[in-house]
Amino acid sequence: MAKSGGKGVNLKDKLEGNELDLSLCDLNEVPVKELAGLPKATVLDLSCNNLTVLPSDFCSLTHLVKLDLSKNQLQQLPSDFGRLVNLQHLDLLNNRLVTLPVSFAQLKNLKWLDLKDNPLDSTLAKVAGDCLDEKQCKQAAVRVLQYMKSIQSELDRERQRRLQAERELEKKRKAEQQAREAQERELRKREKAEEKERRRKEYDALKAAKQETDKHRKKENGENPKFSVPHSSEQPQHKRSWSGILLKVLLFLLLTALGTLAVCKVTDLQHRPVCVSVNMLYEEALTVLQSHRIMQNVLQPNSQQ
Repeated sequence: MAKSGGKGVNLKDKLEGNELDLSLCDLNEVPVKELAGLPKATVLDLSCNNLTVLPSDFCSLTHLVKLDLSKNQLQQLPSDFGRLVNLQHLDLLNNRLVTLPVSFAQLKNLKWLDLKDNPLDSTLAKVAGDCLDEKQCKQAAVRVLQYMKSIQSELDRERQRRLQAERELEKKRKAEQQAREAQERELRKREKAEEKERRRKEYDALKAAKQETDKHRKKENGENPKFSVPHSSEQPQHKRSWSGILLKVLLFLLLTALGTLAVCKVTDLQHRPVCVSVNMLYEEALTVLQSHRIMQNVLQPNSQQ
């Protein structure tokens, strides 16, 4: 049982063969669920009701071959009305339709169409023409299908152009993005090179400053800035230190010799072999000195003459 518009409607009671007559039932909405349960009802009459809209699931009734929606208050058809691909006969007389959905072009089996007494768009009304007899209604179906196919083709082309434009825009956007990324990489590379050069210059400046500091320090210390040679003032110090050591050694040896000579002359050790040698050396030294003095005395008068 289906209750619509306040009246109880038994669809099976309305079914005769493959025809289901729901006209004049004061329907405000279409009992789609109940109709879907009667797939053999390929001819459906919903004329003379109070329908203002068809639900989207109405387009699931793909078994329909003939559909009468005349004398209702329909303002538009569902956008996927073209799913009713088996539809051959469609009566839309006396509704409030202005346009048809683009999917209408998919009704490839449509052979008969009546669009009279609708506030149609002027172009669509001109294409549809009159439907006063069977021939005109068939011509209306052919012309409207062709017109809707042209609209669909134009929409498809427009959609393709839009998609192409979007692809071009996306391509351009990606190219710009890649260009920006390349510029950013180049900028980072240049900044990095500049930073390296700056650090190199800082290092060279620090190195030069250190060298200059070392140069001044060496000058203050009396050093040759080019060669690390000890200052001249240090050389006499080294010479004096070595002369002092040599003098001390000689003085020590002299004292030792004098001590030994004194021991050999004064003490009882003078007869020892060592002292005998020392005394002989002493005597020889005295002889040499005396000879040297005699020679000076001899040579001095001659030099005076």
